[in-house]
Amino acid sequence: MNSDAASVAAPAQPPIRLGLMWTVLFTILWTWLIYSLPALPESGFPALGVRLLAHGLIAVGLWLGLENTALTPEQRRATWLVVMVPFTLWAALAWTAAINGAFRTGASSLPLLPAAILLPVIVGAPVLMLSKRVGQLLDAMPTTWLIALQVYRIFGSQWLAYWLRGALPGLWALPAGTGDVLTGLFAVPVAIALAAGTAEGRKGAIFWNIFGLADFAVAIALGMAMSPGPFQLIVPDGPSMAVDTFPNVLTPAFVVPSSILLHVLSLRQLRRRSRAETV
Repeated sequence: MNSDAASVAAPAQPPIRLGLMWTVLFTILWTWLIYSLPALPESGFPALGVRLLAHGLIAVGLWLGLENTALTPEQRRATWLVVMVPFTLWAALAWTAAINGAFRTGASSLPLLPAAILLPVIVGAPVLMLSKRVGQLLDAMPTTWLIALQVYRIFGSQWLAYWLRGALPGLWALPAGTGDVLTGLFAVPVAIALAAGTAEGRKGAIFWNIFGLADFAVAIALGMAMSPGPFQLIVPDGPSMAVDTFPNVLTPAFVVPSSILLHVLSLRQLRRRSRAETV
């Protein structure tokens, strides 16, 4: 690292530590609440609050990003609607299906929960990677936004709280919950480091995205292998998988594919920004 980069990176260290410290404290408090007050997550209010907050931040961030592009006002409005209308309908569909028990084991002969996880990614990822309009948006949007947004992953500590209460098998809850928490904890510090503009910050952001995707790969594979159904390969000793009921099922049915697509967008943005700087 040259002296200029070092001088930029040095002042960023205290904000990184401070951001991490506050995120850790909040995560500990949240985990304790979920562990001590089982009625809280069962009420569905925390799930509703987190979903609405994330949805609102995505909507506002998308609009602000579009305002920084060279698109006309009509093009910005059309692009915003093309993204937000399907996203909102998908959220409403997942929420309605979860409330009506559509994802419960045995509720359908079709693997609805695996489909809810994988289909949005299979359809959405190629569109997001190839769309020129999305590329314009990513060029105009700060690279830190898509990373800092996923601080909500700390709410995955609920899986650890359920395991501590004996409601979930540790074989799934420990890797899934720990991966979520680590991804959420480091979202803000990684975003701060990336904002410093150093090569180390960019490498850290790429590694963070890969780690977040790997966490989902492990959680999805273990979840399918341990859940009753056609894909079950492991019958856990003790508690069985219990993430197919409302509101817990909204995490795999909506949050997981949303987060995967955010990782895809972030990686595309980092790649485009890196190419632009080397030209």
